[in-house]
Amino acid sequence: MRPAVSSVDRTPVYSTIADHIRTAIDTGTLPEGTVLLEGPLAVLFRSSRSPVKQALLLLESEGRLARFEGRGLVVGQGSAPQRRQLTPSMIGLPEHALAEVRAPAWQSLWYEFERDIILRSLFGEGRINELALARHFDVGRTVARDLLLHAQTIGIVARDDRERWSLVPFDLARFANLYELRLMLEPAAIQSAVGRVAPSDLDKMVARCKSAAEHYPQVEGELLDRLETDLHIDCVAHAANPELPRALWHSRSMLLAGKHIQDAASRMPARIDPFMGEHLKVLRAMSEGRPHAARTAMEDHLESSRDKAAHRFEMFRSQSEVYPLGYVT
Repeated sequence: MRPAVSSVDRTPVYSTIADHIRTAIDTGTLPEGTVLLEGPLAVLFRSSRSPVKQALLLLESEGRLARFEGRGLVVGQGSAPQRRQLTPSMIGLPEHALAEVRAPAWQSLWYEFERDIILRSLFGEGRINELALARHFDVGRTVARDLLLHAQTIGIVARDDRERWSLVPFDLARFANLYELRLMLEPAAIQSAVGRVAPSDLDKMVARCKSAAEHYPQVEGELLDRLETDLHIDCVAHAANPELPRALWHSRSMLLAGKHIQDAASRMPARIDPFMGEHLKVLRAMSEGRPHAARTAMEDHLESSRDKAAHRFEMFRSQSEVYPLGYVT
C-alpha cells in the first residue's frame, strides 16, 4: 500500500503520456520503426514538450525506444526508421477528441519552485510571501497557494495558525535526523517487500539502472529522479507493514534535497554521485528473493549515501552565497 498523499498530488503528465505510448508499442498499434518526435506528440497530447521528452526518455530506458542518427527516437531496437504521420489512434487516443492530459497550472512551475525552496532552506529560516510568489511566477494567488499546499505535504514549507507560510530549514541537524529515520526504517521495509514487487516491475527498474550506469555521467535528471523513486518510493511502498512507507513519507524531503544539492554540486568540481551500482545490488537481491541480502545492501547504500550527501551539503554551503528568492524574507 502506498502512503497517503495530499489531494493535490497527481499522476505526472509524463507518466500518463508514457503509459499511452507504452501500450501502443506493446499492442502493435504503434509499429516498429516509427520515428517519434517531441513536437508532434506534444500536439496530440495537448501538452508542452517537457513531459513528452520525459516520457520518451523513460521509454528509452525501458528498451522500447532507441536512438538513431536522425532526429527523434525510433520504436523498437534495431528497426529501420520510418517517418509516419502520427494519428490519435496509433497512440490509443480517440479520433474524435484528442486526449486532454494538461497538468494543473502549478505542476508546470513545480520543479523550479521545489528546487529554489530547498536550496534556500539550506541557509536557514525564511518567511514566504504568497502574493510575491504569485508575482514571481506571473500567476494568480490560487496557483501560488496550490504550490504551497503541495510543498506542505512533503515537508519543505509550513503554515502557522495565522495562515503564514515559512520555509522548513534544512540544516545539518535535520539532515542527520532524517538519515537516522531512513536507516531505521528503509532496510526493514525493503526486506519485507521482497516477493511483493512484481518481477516485471523489478526487471524494468534494473534495466533503467543499467541504462543510467552505461550512460553515466551523461544522464538526464528525469532518469535519476526515476531511479530514486523506483527504489526509495515504489519498492518501499510494497513493505508488508503499511505503516513503514507512511512513516518514511516524512523523509521524502531528504530525497528532494539530495536531488537538488547533487544537481547544483554537479556544476562544481565534484561530479554526480554514481549510485546506480548500489541500487542494482538491492534490486538484484530483491529479484533473486534474498530478503536479508536486500536489507544489507540497502543499509550499505544509505550509509554510503549519507556520507556523500553530507560532503555535498557542506561543499554547496561553503561555495555558495545565501540563495536569494524575491518572495522569501
